[in-house]
Amino acid sequence: MHFLRQKLMAVTKYVPPKPAIPERCIVPRVKAVDQPSGLIELYLREVEAMFQDNKMIALFQDNAINSEDMVVLKFRLQKYGIHVKCYPNQILRTYLSRSQYQNLLPLVLGKNLLFISKEPKVWEMLKVVRTTPQVTLLGACIEDTILSKQGVLNYSRLPSMAVIRGEVVSGLMLMTSQTCTLLQGSSLHLTLLLQQYLKQQSEGATTSGECAKEELTAEGTPQRS
Repeated sequence: MHFLRQKLMAVTKYVPPKPAIPERCIVPRVKAVDQPSGLIELYLREVEAMFQDNKMIALFQDNAINSEDMVVLKFRLQKYGIHVKCYPNQILRTYLSRSQYQNLLPLVLGKNLLFISKEPKVWEMLKVVRTTPQVTLLGACIEDTILSKQGVLNYSRLPSMAVIRGEVVSGLMLMTSQTCTLLQGSSLHLTLLLQQYLKQQSEGATTSGECAKEELTAEGTPQRS
């Protein structure tokens, strides 16, 4: 092909117009979904099991307690069957946001400690924590009931279940003894009334017999003219 012809074809070659909107603005970007890691899933399952298996979960604020005091605190709490747990705030907030304990979310700030036990041992926990000012009570979940700090203090003043059961048994025994006394008193009173009635009947029968005998004696005696 001639050189001039090549120039002419290059000049007259069709060039498509460029779009007014760039292609990167038309095609939506694919957002990568962040999948939770295996460690986070493990923590979430552990926290879920902790809330299901324990009746008392108290939330405390860690005010820079040192390792030695923490060891002493854990040892004193374990005497009453209370254990200390610590989880990242991200784990706790993730679980609480999708559970029935959402009202605990405002308490998950800073470094928190969880005091857990199978049975609600609030009085024992407060007794141990009273001598450890480095930890501050924020709230608790006791028997699926969320309590504030004041609510936990009021709960600790309640009598134990053993005392309540003893009071209930004493009340029932008192009612039973009163019922037995009433029944026995009524039966004794009824017995006395029946005895008195029988006595009156026997006395009446004796009196009637004597009167009849006197009448017969009077009729059989001849009258003098």
